[in-house]
Amino acid sequence: MENIFKRNILKIISLVFLGTIGFGSCLYAEIIEIRQVSLSLEDAISLAFKNNKDILIQENEIKAAKARILGARGEFLPKVNINGGYTHRDSVMNLGAAQASNSDKDPGVFVGYEDEKRVGVSVEQALFKGGKNIANLKQANLRLKVQKENLRLRKLAVEFETQRLYYGILLAYETERIAQELLDQAQAHYEIVKKKFEQGAVSKFDLLQSKVQVSKVVPQLVRAQNAKELIIEEFKKLIGIDRKEIVLFQDKLTYSAIDIDEAKFLQLAYERRPDVIIKALEIKIGQQGILAAKASGRPGVNAGFNYDYKSDDAEALFNSRHNNWNIGISISIPVFDGFSAKAKVDEAKAKYAQAELSKQDAAETVSLEVSQGVLNLIQAQAIIESQQDSVEAAKEAVKIAEVRYENGGGTNIDVLDTQISLSQIEENLSQGIYEYLMGHAYLNKTMGVNLFEEETK
Repeated sequence: MENIFKRNILKIISLVFLGTIGFGSCLYAEIIEIRQVSLSLEDAISLAFKNNKDILIQENEIKAAKARILGARGEFLPKVNINGGYTHRDSVMNLGAAQASNSDKDPGVFVGYEDEKRVGVSVEQALFKGGKNIANLKQANLRLKVQKENLRLRKLAVEFETQRLYYGILLAYETERIAQELLDQAQAHYEIVKKKFEQGAVSKFDLLQSKVQVSKVVPQLVRAQNAKELIIEEFKKLIGIDRKEIVLFQDKLTYSAIDIDEAKFLQLAYERRPDVIIKALEIKIGQQGILAAKASGRPGVNAGFNYDYKSDDAEALFNSRHNNWNIGISISIPVFDGFSAKAKVDEAKAKYAQAELSKQDAAETVSLEVSQGVLNLIQAQAIIESQQDSVEAAKEAVKIAEVRYENGGGTNIDVLDTQISLSQIEENLSQGIYEYLMGHAYLNKTMGVNLFEEETK
């Protein structure tokens, strides 16, 4: 009863404010569906990993690679088949009853029956394939490692994009705050000027100038608010949450400076960056490809075993007079294959050379990107340091200009200039912090380092 009472009270309140029963009920239903989600950066990355389609596709590629390993291992195991059949012949050789009595087997087992029923089992085992099965298994294992590194590569890209949007949202909130404070300052100053004008203490020019300043700041705030809403929508899409959900962001736009050691960063990138690791694995795959190609020109050795029952009478099929078995070994030595083996080897060698060149190119790219990441951090750090000390000075300048103006010792333009200067310095500082955070994120991506690697593996 208490819950029903509360719901009725809420409906009544909605009706009072909206004026219509239908519209009020709809709004109430919509309000109760909206829920809040509080997210840290780690939470956002975890959600993005969970919902990103590219990552889900790559996880299935890993499953497929594991299946290919199982298939490659199967080449080492015997192949066992159960077979059966029926054959009708026009005539068969008649060995005669006397000859048949000299054997414990029915003669038809050897020469066949006019209406032959057959059931048996066969086993085939490859003893030597020139090393092709070994090379194929090693390639399958290497390709699994490639797919795992591809998954890391995709996760690094998604993580970087999540950081870009998350930090971008924090910057958008800070930009909105700065614009709102500037508008509040401009409006407060306008009220002071208006009051002084009414008292005849200042000119109409000061009044108009102050009013124009308020008008100039309003679009800045509106643009900041719109930019914030747009980037939040983009963020929701990336991490896969409903657009109706209200997101609360736990982190703040702050940073911690890191020690810059370009040589260390470069070494870490060579060791951990997925695409560099993939290039090294592709070289190994190429080596095994050459061995597999050469195997097609080598001898092959196979063993086989067959055990079956044959008879023209299905009811008398399974007995010692109708069974037979054979076992054997076969060797195949290629003599001339129309240069097919040579073509395969040449192709494999070309792919191997291509893989080596690709690795060299990847190493050069890594060096360039690490240098770029370091320069980004140095630039952002310089901007932050140049603006941090100026914020307090700018705030103090605003206070002094306002006091001087109220006491008749300063000009209206002094107040407006100091307010704008404070806003610009705060914006520069916020932008510098954002650029530093993104520079660090870019450097981590370049080095192949996940922010929360243990939690997101």
